[in-house]
Amino acid sequence: MEIKRTDVDELNFRLNLQIVKEDYADKKKKMLNDYRRKAELKGFRPGMAPMSLIEKMHGTQALVESVNSIISESLNNYIQENNLHILGEPLPNEELQQKIDWAKDETFEFVFDCALSPEVKLELSKKNKITTYKVEISQEAKKNYRSNLLRQFGKLEPTDVVSDEDFIIADFIQNGEVKAAGSYVTLKTIADEQVKSLFIGKKVGDKFTVNVNEAFTNETDRAAMLKVKKEELASLDPVFEIEIKEIKTIKEAELSQELYDRIFGKDKVTDEAGFDAKIEERIAAEYQREADFRFMLDAKEYLLKKTDIKVPEEFMKRWLFTINEGKFTMEQIEKEFPLFLKDFRWQLIRQYIMKEQKMEIKREDLLAEAKTIASYQQCTVLTMFLRSSLQAMRSLFLQMSRRAAGFTKRERRIWFSTMLRRQLPLQRRA
Repeated sequence: MEIKRTDVDELNFRLNLQIVKEDYADKKKKMLNDYRRKAELKGFRPGMAPMSLIEKMHGTQALVESVNSIISESLNNYIQENNLHILGEPLPNEELQQKIDWAKDETFEFVFDCALSPEVKLELSKKNKITTYKVEISQEAKKNYRSNLLRQFGKLEPTDVVSDEDFIIADFIQNGEVKAAGSYVTLKTIADEQVKSLFIGKKVGDKFTVNVNEAFTNETDRAAMLKVKKEELASLDPVFEIEIKEIKTIKEAELSQELYDRIFGKDKVTDEAGFDAKIEERIAAEYQREADFRFMLDAKEYLLKKTDIKVPEEFMKRWLFTINEGKFTMEQIEKEFPLFLKDFRWQLIRQYIMKEQKMEIKREDLLAEAKTIASYQQCTVLTMFLRSSLQAMRSLFLQMSRRAAGFTKRERRIWFSTMLRRQLPLQRRA
């Protein structure tokens, strides 16, 4: 068994493997003996079929599997012994790989492309500065937060006239026939202010015409409102007459010890002054989270620019195409690659900083952060975006960036085996 390395550039290199008969003979013999022991052939007792017949039936398969095993072990050992921090996994070089005649050849040569994980060089000092923000809390913000919190713990009550954030129960009528009776309509879901104005000021029993496609842009909500399947929406006339049957508004909860306990926990707040203080505390915490998120984005952009990590892009594209096994075309990968590349570079920087600073994230830290987020039910748009962004980043890093930074020994062995099972039979049929 011989492995030769050829450096293509600073990050890319090529491995040439030469496997001779002495390398795979014992493995192949053992595999054929296993086939013989399990074979049940007509005219022979179990396990007693002639080896020549077993060789004829399973020889090529045993050879391919034996060579497959040697390639997997050899590549893995070479990477481990040379302490190589490779990017992804070796990929067969389809241009340089010679065709193999599994029926005649005794010596086999294979060519693999490899890439090194980029080195992160980051030096920071007091001269490097990134702006942080402290947001002032306005009286208007306190007022709105208080109102929203009281509405959240309030209750629905009948009202006479439709206002901006009310709820109505209405019939949807076409050609004098009720198509959807007693449908629930939330005014806050109507984004178009001109359309919303058609509802404002109306009373129970009032009728008016609305284009539901314009009023309710979410197709799932619109289908539920009209009590049809989502697939049927396209065939419907969107213009309906609406007759209001009921109007409901949210009445703010009244301040009481019971309310304080429900919102903040038993006896954490005992009067209105404490209630207002807690509101200001919550707003300040949310603002700080948003400021921290903004700082994280700015720091990310600053460090990405400062490090300017070089990456073997063409290899990464091939690797992404290979591991996704046909789920994405190269055109799709090319389109999404800049975003992936940016996130991958950021992942390398994060790993570098955590290693240099000896940082460790424990389960308790994650639970504490989750509880903090869950405690704030009145979330700003930015906070909600933070949650979804964290989930997306976590998914991406787990599925792609972690793999790109290097597999464990066991993962690498499984990868080689799976990948070579696809490659070697293809070469055999060529």
